[in-house]
Amino acid sequence: MSPLLSLLLLSLFLAPEVAAAATELRHGYYSETCPEAESIVRAVIHRARIREPRSAASVMRLQFHDCFVNGCDGSVLLDDTPTMLGEKLALSNINSLRDFEVIDEVKGALEEQCPGVVSCADIIIMAARDAVVLSGGPSWEVKLGRKDSLTASQEDSNNIMPSPRANVTFLINLFHQVNLSIIDLVALSGSHSIGEARCFSIVFRLYNQSGTGRPDPNMDPEYRKKLDELCPKGGDGNVTGGLDATPVVFDNQYYKDLVQKKGFLNSDQTLYCGDARTRKVVQKFSHDQAAFFSAFIKGMVRMGDLQSEERGEIRRNCRVVNDGGPFHTTL
Repeated sequence: MSPLLSLLLLSLFLAPEVAAAATELRHGYYSETCPEAESIVRAVIHRARIREPRSAASVMRLQFHDCFVNGCDGSVLLDDTPTMLGEKLALSNINSLRDFEVIDEVKGALEEQCPGVVSCADIIIMAARDAVVLSGGPSWEVKLGRKDSLTASQEDSNNIMPSPRANVTFLINLFHQVNLSIIDLVALSGSHSIGEARCFSIVFRLYNQSGTGRPDPNMDPEYRKKLDELCPKGGDGNVTGGLDATPVVFDNQYYKDLVQKKGFLNSDQTLYCGDARTRKVVQKFSHDQAAFFSAFIKGMVRMGDLQSEERGEIRRNCRVVNDGGPFHTTL
């Protein structure tokens, strides 16, 4: 187990006096200090989705990429500095994570209303929930009260975050190491109910799966032809395709596609084809959208509880740490 994942586990499992060092998260955290916080976040996400429907998926993905790397602390939002390589250019993030400017827009609106109060880490959590709701998915109460990290680590992100080529064994182990279950894995993978991915992420599936020089056998033949046309060998790797057949609607179509072997990414299709335990959950969600929605909510809340033991602050600008100005507060 990596030291980074061990750190996350410390906040979940160690003695109460150690775990107590983490921030206590709760519903309604900003009810007195910034009562309009959640409505402000949702309004900005709504405007962003109107401008670009794909932005909802991009914003939602930020929670996963932030929380799995040393806890939900806004580290994924930090830009590189002369002394720090941040997470934006990590292998699983570069040319993949998008719409950081939407979070900037949310932060700007919140700073106008209640400066120095709402953390960037909490913005990610609220924005991810709202992206789901505005795309037709379920709603839930979010626990808030996180602080923003003072640093980020490209190395940590490279060591932790899975690639589109990941197989089910890797994914199960990754989730297990942060106390998330197989059901959490399959449910949270359902975030790919909305959004698109690049041809770069699947050309190996189409032409050289596992170095065999042949395509992935776990693909519906007609779907394979469609992907061949979208992503021809030697074509533009930045062309994108929908992660499921309804890429702007949050529903259970993603699981129906997996059952039909029409998953876009290897890391998705492997949930159905790679392990009997995950296949069973995929099958359930494919015909029971309510069960998927319920499990997705539980998974997002549990993932949102991941915290590190590092001290933090409320950043004025989500891209950079504070400089000791009037809203600089540390644990």
